[in-house]
Amino acid sequence: MASFRVARMMFSSAAEAAVPPGTASRWERLKNSKVGVWCHSLLSDYKEACREAVVGAWERPLRTSVYVTLLGGAWACFYTKPDRLSFDDALLKRSNQLGLLSPWIRSGISDVHVQSLVKLRNEGRLRHASLGLLSVVYYADYDPDAMLYEAQCSNLSVPWREIPQRVLDIGFAGNWWILDSKMKDYDVNEDEFKQLPVHMQVTSPPSVEEVERNEKLHRDSWLPVSVEDKGDKN
Repeated sequence: MASFRVARMMFSSAAEAAVPPGTASRWERLKNSKVGVWCHSLLSDYKEACREAVVGAWERPLRTSVYVTLLGGAWACFYTKPDRLSFDDALLKRSNQLGLLSPWIRSGISDVHVQSLVKLRNEGRLRHASLGLLSVVYYADYDPDAMLYEAQCSNLSVPWREIPQRVLDIGFAGNWWILDSKMKDYDVNEDEFKQLPVHMQVTSPPSVEEVERNEKLHRDSWLPVSVEDKGDKN
């Protein structure tokens, strides 16, 4: 009887040692489940990919620097991509700049372009589209708030293949390039010089020699004028 009791105690202690705690058993079941195996394999793949990336960057520093530069440039372009509010702000700023000038000295190209954009904006026909690294502004046929069938029907909206012909400006790296190019020399009216000869219609920046000669003449103009007495010479 005593031997039977000793054997039973030995078997029970061995069984208790073989059975893990409750928390460990749940952890083991989680690791051996499909989700656990998938997460473990995913982490192993990421670990191996990171290790290969570090080893490849160490072995090929030139190619790595090129890739990093491209990725950094793409991120900078995406971060500085202008939005619709920036276009409205730039358009109103350019319109105010032209409004401070007399109609006789405004550039006709700048004035016509800005006034057409302002007209489309007031009519609610300007649209903005984000294309990842850049933005485009194009015009539509109707205001989206207009209660017309043509304006509300999605089947009659502007198709994507017609957008390149409707593009009004391109936003890239924080600037609206077409608007900025149209505003070049906005305070010069080209029509005033049409009556001049061809060689006088285009001006070129002065050379270094011309600049130095003009500066010398300007300095000499401030010198006192010396007057010689003719009587002393006789």
